[in-house]
Amino acid sequence: MKTIEIDEELYQYIASQTQQIGESASQILRRLLLGSAEAAVPAVEAEAPVPTTRKTDKTEKKPATGVSQESTGSVFDRINRQDLQAESSIVGRFLLILSALAKTHPKQFAKVLEIKGRDRQYFGRSDSELLQSGSSTNPKAIPDSDFWVISNSNTTRKKMMLTEAALKLGYSETEAEQIRDLL
Repeated sequence: MKTIEIDEELYQYIASQTQQIGESASQILRRLLLGSAEAAVPAVEAEAPVPTTRKTDKTEKKPATGVSQESTGSVFDRINRQDLQAESSIVGRFLLILSALAKTHPKQFAKVLEIKGRDRQYFGRSDSELLQSGSSTNPKAIPDSDFWVISNSNTTRKKMMLTEAALKLGYSETEAEQIRDLL
């Protein structure tokens, strides 16, 4: 297996051509460059899959994957795995993933306000709203959104919050688990 360096714009284009969950960059390029007959030949892959996109038939009223039409694509189109890997803190990755979800589903993202714990609210419209819901919540602004999230919870709770957010935004159980596992 050879390694090549490509710029971010080209990587995003390749990622946008994904047709199946787990499809690698090599498989995408093989399909695009060699055509469908050659693409059927299995290749030995040693690389991580490219984030998936949601391809829909233009004649359909609703995307096949269940994400409502208010969405602007898939969160997998927006998440840059290199940025996630570069972020050393769990809280930083958590905020990056939530930001990508908010940007992808701007009209639906308010549904996360319904996600609550037994005694505390997990998401809010302001830091003061979250501070009122319990002690030691450590509210953080979700970048590029009008929402806040508590950050003083363990990693398991953060993963649960990501899973619930993804499900509320219309992702399948499998996709929600993939989003959770990005943390």
